[in-house]
Amino acid sequence: MQSEVHIVQQCQKQDPGAQKALYEKYSGLFYAICLRYMKNNVEAEDLLVTSFYKIFSKIDQYQGNGSFEGWMKRIVVNECLMQIRKNNNLNLHVEIEKAYDLKQDSTAISNISYQELLELLDDLPTGYRTVFNLYVIEGYKHREIAEQLGISINTSKSQLILAKKKLREIYKKKHRIYSIRN
Repeated sequence: MQSEVHIVQQCQKQDPGAQKALYEKYSGLFYAICLRYMKNNVEAEDLLVTSFYKIFSKIDQYQGNGSFEGWMKRIVVNECLMQIRKNNNLNLHVEIEKAYDLKQDSTAISNISYQELLELLDDLPTGYRTVFNLYVIEGYKHREIAEQLGISINTSKSQLILAKKKLREIYKKKHRIYSIRN
């Protein structure tokens, strides 16, 4: 098995075998990221292809500083955010005071599986889902989210609070329906 450094060097020379190896190694991970941001498989697959195209076309810009996977992941996330912005469906205009008035029940989704979380995220509005992904899963700070999405820090915070509330509601509703069926 080739080292990552060697694969990167070969990809910088546009070696198709190295590009295939890189795709095979990371396509599953990056597809999962795309799927978290997009509501359907087709959009996620399109974004995966677009992301890899950008990775391969910009690979000369990677200088070996920091994690190569992290560098690629940032491209994937940025492609997802650009697609969301292009679709103009963030709807991120909620005052933070309204969000903080919400009652929070932290026990509703404390032991949820990753797969179940992905299914719940599908039911969130795009703005909530995007901020939740960036903050909770990707680890961005509210300042970074605000810069990336062109919103205020308070809007980012309120969207996260509202996303968590909505996730709890969806979780409770789905589990109530599931327990009634069984």
